[in-house]
Amino acid sequence: MTTLDLPVAAGSRSRRVLGRRGSFWTAAAVAGISLWTSAAPTTSYPLYAKTWHLTPTATTAIFAVYPVVLVAFLLLFGQLSDFIGRRATMLYGVGAMLVGVLLFALAPSVAWVYAGRAFMGAGVGLALTPATAAAVEFSARGKTDRAAPITTAATAAGLALATIVGGGLIEYAPAPLHLDFWVLLAVVAGVFAAVWAMPRHTKDEAQGRWRPRRVTVAKGIRLLYLAAALAVTAAYAFGSVFLALGAQIVRDLVGTGNIFVIGLLLAIFSVATGTTAIIGRRFPARRLVPLGAVLTIVDLGLLEVAATAHSLPFFVATTAAGGTAYGLLFSGGLGLIGTHAPAHHRGATVSAVYLVAYILQGAAALALGVVATAAGLSTALLLGVTVIGTLALLVLAATFALTRKEVA
Repeated sequence: MTTLDLPVAAGSRSRRVLGRRGSFWTAAAVAGISLWTSAAPTTSYPLYAKTWHLTPTATTAIFAVYPVVLVAFLLLFGQLSDFIGRRATMLYGVGAMLVGVLLFALAPSVAWVYAGRAFMGAGVGLALTPATAAAVEFSARGKTDRAAPITTAATAAGLALATIVGGGLIEYAPAPLHLDFWVLLAVVAGVFAAVWAMPRHTKDEAQGRWRPRRVTVAKGIRLLYLAAALAVTAAYAFGSVFLALGAQIVRDLVGTGNIFVIGLLLAIFSVATGTTAIIGRRFPARRLVPLGAVLTIVDLGLLEVAATAHSLPFFVATTAAGGTAYGLLFSGGLGLIGTHAPAHHRGATVSAVYLVAYILQGAAALALGVVATAAGLSTALLLGVTVIGTLALLVLAATFALTRKEVA
């Protein structure tokens, strides 16, 4: 294996260093485990609710703790990897994920789960931005445009593994509250070891000393940033419906209590996302984003029909279409910003996109839980449809404005 042909800090020659290709796939793996860690409790929520007598508000609060902490870390440390390096920041992030997953694996009560979610949020807040930036920087020469679809596919794989592995272990293995988190702990530890072997620095990092700074976006790309942020935000808001309430939707509206079946059905969303990202890499990001917005609006109608009809075929179709829309929006949004952000401020710019997306995702998840508790799941879904539909329309408006600006 060859060492990456980028500047390497003193002392790194004493360890085995990954080359460009290995570093690229390690960055993708960090993005994947970030979403696996994020979604790991999804299939456990019904079990937590039953074991600890939790309301939908309390259940979605478990989910919402994650983006709240994540947003705080993005605000404080969004530019950190631009100064101390992608590798160092990812090590801090993956290390925090390890702590969070360990707390879930040992959790005797819901208080441990809340603490675990906080560490997960901190870990993903530190790791996901440098992983996204590193995927661009470690791409093969002339192929930086593949970073966004591969990152999207990796996150989709993480989501699919979370629901399939979690659902299978909860339904058929012993220790349903804990075993899936022990399995995830081993995976995160393996990724931590791979990150340790990455080069210490890349040529696109900024010079100087890091200090907390407010998140900023360069003036020349602000309209492009708006389109990218809205696209990723719409994708995350759509995803929050499936992550925060998906297991309950399947159980209550489709009529199955088998956690493994629930996990398989939810994984359709992730498989569609990953497949779309891989196929969509052949097309410009500017085409993917508006197509994803239109498909999102169509799928919201399907979701309402599936909920009203209590229909498994409709739910499967809705989940597949939703995953496709998510893949188009997320991959397109990352593609817009990842390749146009200033090189020495790539981490900060990507953080600014994730910041907006996670703020709304956390707010949407918590609001859905409160409404589901007070007025029922159908009303919560209607609220979610309204919010996501509005975001999709804003995405279309922003991409239209971006196109007009480029033509003018």
